[in-house]
Amino acid sequence: MNSSVLLRLMAMLVQLWPCSLSMQNSSAQNTVQSFTPVRRVKRSWLWKPLFVTEEQISPDPLYIGQLNSDLDKQDGNLKYILTGEGAGSFFVIDEYNGKIYVTQKLDREKKPFYTLRAQAINRSTNLPVEPESEFIIKVRDINDNEPQFLDGPYVATVPEMSPEGTSVTQVTATDADDPSYGNSARLLYSLLEGQPYFSVEPKTGVIRMASQMDRETKEQYLVIIQAKDMVGQPGALSATATVTINLSDINDNPPEFQQRLYYMSVSEEAPVGTTVGTVFAEDRDTGDNAAMDYFIEADSSGVFNIITNNETQEGIILLKKRVDYESKRRYSIQVKAVNRYIDERFLKEEPFEDTTIVKINVEDADEPPVFTLENYMMEIVEGAMNGALVGFVTARDPDDEESPVRYSIVHSTHLKRLFSINEHNGAIITTEPLDREIASWHNITVTATETRNPEKISEANVYIQVLDVNDNAPEFPKNYETFVCENTVSGQLIQSISAVDQDDSAEGHHFFFSLAQEDANRSHFTVKDNQDNTAGIFTGKSGFSRQEQFFFYLPILIRDNGTPPLTSTNTLTVTVCDCDTEVNTFYCRYGAFMYSLGLSTEALVAVLACILIFLVFFLAIVTIRQQQQKKPPFSEKMEEFRENIVSYDDEGGGEEDTEAFDISALRTRTVMRTHKPRKKVASEIQSLYRQSLQVGPDSAIFRQFISEKLEEANTDPSVPPYDSLQTYAFEGTGSLAGSLSSLGSNTSDMDQSYDYLADWGPHFKQLAGMYSSHRTVGD
Repeated sequence: MNSSVLLRLMAMLVQLWPCSLSMQNSSAQNTVQSFTPVRRVKRSWLWKPLFVTEEQISPDPLYIGQLNSDLDKQDGNLKYILTGEGAGSFFVIDEYNGKIYVTQKLDREKKPFYTLRAQAINRSTNLPVEPESEFIIKVRDINDNEPQFLDGPYVATVPEMSPEGTSVTQVTATDADDPSYGNSARLLYSLLEGQPYFSVEPKTGVIRMASQMDRETKEQYLVIIQAKDMVGQPGALSATATVTINLSDINDNPPEFQQRLYYMSVSEEAPVGTTVGTVFAEDRDTGDNAAMDYFIEADSSGVFNIITNNETQEGIILLKKRVDYESKRRYSIQVKAVNRYIDERFLKEEPFEDTTIVKINVEDADEPPVFTLENYMMEIVEGAMNGALVGFVTARDPDDEESPVRYSIVHSTHLKRLFSINEHNGAIITTEPLDREIASWHNITVTATETRNPEKISEANVYIQVLDVNDNAPEFPKNYETFVCENTVSGQLIQSISAVDQDDSAEGHHFFFSLAQEDANRSHFTVKDNQDNTAGIFTGKSGFSRQEQFFFYLPILIRDNGTPPLTSTNTLTVTVCDCDTEVNTFYCRYGAFMYSLGLSTEALVAVLACILIFLVFFLAIVTIRQQQQKKPPFSEKMEEFRENIVSYDDEGGGEEDTEAFDISALRTRTVMRTHKPRKKVASEIQSLYRQSLQVGPDSAIFRQFISEKLEEANTDPSVPPYDSLQTYAFEGTGSLAGSLSSLGSNTSDMDQSYDYLADWGPHFKQLAGMYSSHRTVGD
């Protein structure tokens, strides 16, 4: 706010609240600044900032300014109050005169300014005489921080042979001092180490190439950069950083052979693909820039080949063809190494390739015999006699022409030996006649062995073709099924035929068809040759009768065009069918089958009916047996249990009555017989029955009967160990018939009497007549 505005505002409000404030800066110039603040409604007083220099140290509080009110009469009635940031700790105020002091050392880098509020109050009333106003105390910077390289250490890479001035990298330092005040934060970069290869821009810290450098001479450089504040003036603070600069490789070096002449040797026995030796061209570059390919030059023989080992960058010389000491003993080849990836910038200086000479000597070895041919082709006519000459094979010893060789055939253990060879002259002959239709080619392996050194063996393949002769007559390709209807008219085509020949014809097969001469005049059929290796069979009359002749057998002559021609007779069977014009193949086959069996249709129906009846009878027997097998296996036992149940008309004592039941009735008849004879039981029942006619359930006789049965059950060791219900019949005293129980009825004692049945009344008269004293009672 300028002074004119302040004076106008002061004139308007001077009668409301006049006041003044003086501020003094205790700097080196001891300058005092006075301000007349203006009070505004609902707003704080505004002040220009106060300044204090950081890092100032004093044994006593340091005076930095003063608050003074026009209402202060120096009588101690006014009290000055300071609040805000750092009030009471860093800053204090004299409450009587308004002087402000700093009590501690300040650091601008931690806090650059402080905002405080000042107020004057009446000590008596504690009411403000000046409104609270806000002001700022700024900390003035000094050069107390040195530059720092925060991103170090630095590593950079630049291609070798880069031109002067090429940018390598940039380093940057920071300074914590105030960049807006003085030169404390203004930095200047310089190069301490790295001349004369590199330079640095003083203001930006960009490092550049000062000259071209070769990686193969030196690959890595250490550069030290210094940063100074105060623009490098005396008393400035500084820091250093180390920059590691690596030179990356470029393809600026050609390959070079360390040897201008190589000597190698290879045995004449070495197979194709044998490694003869290696050559090496050195390249000072690295990686792909050192990759190279090897080539063979000036080798018209084509005996050797060279490949590159990509891992070791060596050239490997291989044997491309077999060498022969007796033919050529020495080879000289030129090998060239060429960089795989070439930098065209350096092609004008020199070619990126190099050559060397390789001399290769062939070493002599005892070689096996050598055949004149690797594969032999021979021919022989089929059917030739045993011992027929097929051909000759020839081998020689390359080391000594006069050395004898012995021949043999490698025979397979599972094949028939069809050929043999003369071990002295290599003549191959047959051991038995050959049939071209069985095998048209034969492959055999012949070996040649040195007589002086049997370990030296070589092999050759012999391919023998069996030439064809016309030794197979033509024939039907299949068995024809030919049918003719009884009502067929004359001249109707009933069959087309063809022929096959196992022989091989150079001009192609041609067959001629005709009927045998002896059957041509009396045959009911004719043969028409179609001149295309097929023929048609036609009827020679109208109407055929199955009753007269069921089958016709036609002798067909087939002749080929071989030299000499061969003829065969093939029989064509014609079956007469019961049809008008169209043949039903299935029905005709059925009729032919019946005719061959000598049965009529009626006889076949009768046979089928008999078979059907037999099947029905057989199924009925099987069904009956299955039903019998389904019958429960214990049905007879159940009958035995039912016959042993005795019922009596007496109510038991309920579930708690455990003595009212006799389990003896559940025993089988076998067990019962072992304990008490059937006769005794029957006699006992008869006696008790007669007595029961006069007694009731409460009589002593009945209780005695129950007790005996209970005792018998308790003493029987074969009964199950659990309670069972035993019921005995008691008809009561009013019944004339008594009990009809069948207990004891399955015995056949001759001395048992059934005369008492006559006393039971007219209802049992018939039963008494059936059982007399001389009859036996069964189950």
